Amino acid sequence: MSRFYYYLILINMVANIIASVPAILLSSHKDGAVSSMILGAVAGVVLVTIYTRFFISFPGTTLPELLQKTTSKWFYLPFVFSLAVLWFTAGLITLITFTFLLIRYLSPEMPIIQICLTIILAVIFGCVMKTERVFYTIEILILITCPLIFFIFIKAYSAQSLNWDFVKEAALYINQMPNYHSFSACFFLFLGAANLFVFNRFFTEKQTFGFKQIAILVCISIATLFTTYFIPIGFNGFENIDQLVYPWITTTDSLRMDFFVIERVLFIFLLFYLGIAFLSILIHWHAAMEFLKFVFKLEKIKYKGKIVGTLLPIPFFIVISLVIVRKVNEYQLFLYTRYFYNILVFIFPLMVVLFLFIKRRMKNAESLSKN
Repeated sequence: MSRFYYYLILINMVANIIASVPAILLSSHKDGAVSSMILGAVAGVVLVTIYTRFFISFPGTTLPELLQKTTSKWFYLPFVFSLAVLWFTAGLITLITFTFLLIRYLSPEMPIIQICLTIILAVIFGCVMKTERVFYTIEILILITCPLIFFIFIKAYSAQSLNWDFVKEAALYINQMPNYHSFSACFFLFLGAANLFVFNRFFTEKQTFGFKQIAILVCISIATLFTTYFIPIGFNGFENIDQLVYPWITTTDSLRMDFFVIERVLFIFLLFYLGIAFLSILIHWHAAMEFLKFVFKLEKIKYKGKIVGTLLPIPFFIVISLVIVRKVNEYQLFLYTRYFYNILVFIFPLMVVLFLFIKRRMKNAESLSKN
C-alpha cells in the first residue's frame, strides 16, 4: 500500500490520543475498558481490511461515484449528504477540543471565538484544495511534527516516574465485560480508513493489501491503544484516573526536557499536536467538502467564468463552528462526542452491506458490457 494510505490511518489514531478517546476509556477503567480495547482492536482491524480491499477493487474511484453508477438518485444524494454531515461533525469535534485545550493551557486570556477562528482560517481554505495537494500537505506536516511527538512518547515510556505497577493493576481488569462506550471510542480510532470514500481518488494504481499490511495495522493499533490508555495510568495512578478531563495533558506535564530551551514538555507537546489536529480537521472537512460538491454540483456554479460554487460551504462551516463553540462546554463536548462515537459503531459496519451491493451491481454491469 502507498504511504499516503497509512497517513489516513495514523492521523486519525494519533490525533485522538489527546482528545476524548482516552477520557472515555479511563472513565471505564474498572468497568471493562481493557476488554473493550481488545474487542475494539479486533473489530477495527477487520473493518479496515474490508474497507481497504473494497476500494482496492475500484482504483481511482470514490464512493459517491460508485453510488451514482449503482444506485438511484433518491438514495445516493441524501446518503452522500449525510456522510458530509458526519465528516463535518468529526472535524468539528477535533476543532472544539483543541480550542478548549489552547484556551485552558496556552492562551487563557484570548477570546474563545478568536482562537477557534484562527484554527478555522488555517484549515478551511485547505479544504477546497485538490486531493493530491491535501496529501502533500499532510506529508510535510507529518515529517515536521511526528518525530518529536514520537520522541515524547519514547521519553514517557523511559521516564522513571512511570510506575509499571499501576499499569499491571489496570491490566488485571481484563476479565471485566466490555463497555459499549469504551468499545465505540476504540472503534473510532480505526475509522481513518473510511476517508477512502473520497481519498481513493488519489490511488489510481492497483494496490496490494495482504498479511504484511494487516500485520502493520495490528502493530500500530496495539501501540496506539496501549499508549493511549496505560501510560496516563502509569503516571497518574489507577484509582482516580477517571477524574482527569485531559489525561494526556497531565501526563506530558509530568515530563521535563533537562537540556532544552523549553523545559516543560507540555508546551512542546501541545504546539506540535496542534499540527496533528490541523491535519485531522483538514482531512475530515476536505472529505465533507467533496461530498457537498458531489451532492449540489458546486463546480458548476460560476461567476464571470470562475468557479465559485466550491467556496459556498465555507461560510456555513465557519458560522456553525463559531456558534457551537460558544454554546457547548467541556462536559457537554465529552458527552456529545461519546454519543457520536456510539452512533458510528452502527453506521460503518452496516456500510459493508452497501459495499456488497455495489460490488454485485458493478460485476453485473461488467458482464452486460462484455455481452
